[in-house]
Amino acid sequence: MLEKSFGVLFFLKQTKNQNDDLRFIYLKITVDGKSVELSTKRKCEQNKWNSQTGRATGNKEATKELNLYLDTMAQMVFHAKRTLLDSDKTFSAQAIKDQMTGVTEKPKMILEIFQHHNDQMKALEGIDFALGTIGRYEISKQHTRDFIKWMYKTDDKPIKELDYEFISQYAFWLKTVRKCNHNSTMKYLANFKKIVLICVKNRWLPGDPFANFKLTKKTVEKIALTEAELKRVIEKKFDTERLSLVRDIFVFSCYTGLAYADVKNLMRSDIKDGVDGKEWIFINRQKTNSASHLPLLGPAKKILAFYKDYSRCADSGYALPILTNQKMNAYLKEIADLCKIGTELTFHIARHTFATTVTLNNGVSMESVSKMLGHSSIRQTQHYAKLQNYKVSQDMQLLENALTLKSDIDM
Repeated sequence: MLEKSFGVLFFLKQTKNQNDDLRFIYLKITVDGKSVELSTKRKCEQNKWNSQTGRATGNKEATKELNLYLDTMAQMVFHAKRTLLDSDKTFSAQAIKDQMTGVTEKPKMILEIFQHHNDQMKALEGIDFALGTIGRYEISKQHTRDFIKWMYKTDDKPIKELDYEFISQYAFWLKTVRKCNHNSTMKYLANFKKIVLICVKNRWLPGDPFANFKLTKKTVEKIALTEAELKRVIEKKFDTERLSLVRDIFVFSCYTGLAYADVKNLMRSDIKDGVDGKEWIFINRQKTNSASHLPLLGPAKKILAFYKDYSRCADSGYALPILTNQKMNAYLKEIADLCKIGTELTFHIARHTFATTVTLNNGVSMESVSKMLGHSSIRQTQHYAKLQNYKVSQDMQLLENALTLKSDIDM
């Protein structure tokens, strides 16, 4: 860090309604061209003041005592400067003055910094951050607030009091009081770590309290419907229109890989001719705001055509008459029971079914699947879309056939 310019000067200052020869002595502190003034509470006659040395002239005892007082005050300035530098605090003329006069800096508070961060994210909605991301940080802030109340019986806590114990107890609270699973706990802590690192970079914290805390997620097996299960859901005849509607939208997601929020916001205008002249979906995923371009498969096209004249679609331009997420999930549970599906049906499973059963297991490349899912990297797709066992069986059957053919040739 470059050395800042620094100056200390005592000078006489005439105040209002002061007509006599006595003047108040003021101290001027200058750092990088910015100055503050501080009264010494002492006076000196103008003709007994040396503006070059910034001291009173003469040999009288009173003059010596005055200059000694000014010397002591100057030493206080240098001591305040050293204190600020040693504590890694902001070094400025005002900071030195505050240090000398006992004005304490208002402590940076955890939730205040968290709120400021979230407000900035909100201002950048649709530019740098998706609505879903902003929502997750709001939930994280609320969890942090609730934890502080639970653990410390207060509404907020100074950022300087953050330490390893705070982090470890926060993790404990998330798992026990909030009943979060391990991976959800790690996600909330990762969100909080972003706020902590902002404090470290601004030197509001001397170190990272996460330094010895491992934010390691456990590997979770991704679940997808098999071809037989997906076929069962598609061919099932339901007695009520609501179940048929929810089933159709779920199947649409299985053949497009779109999440609930993306299907809900899908407009007819998002469906355009692609490079091959066929219909494609062109959207930015709500969760990540990343681009997702995918050709429409036959089953998805049929569902879109069936619902195009529904009032919600015809009047507003939406592609499908989707229900609320709460209702969709409730009806998907009924559908799973009626179709004898042991897995709880969700849109996450539909998206995973697209990644594995519909695409990868039918020979679509990892690169193409990654692009259609709107992933930022192939690694993300590899983690998300693991191959089904029957695909492994198919590949091993090809290997067995090749080995048998080789064995026959050798004979």
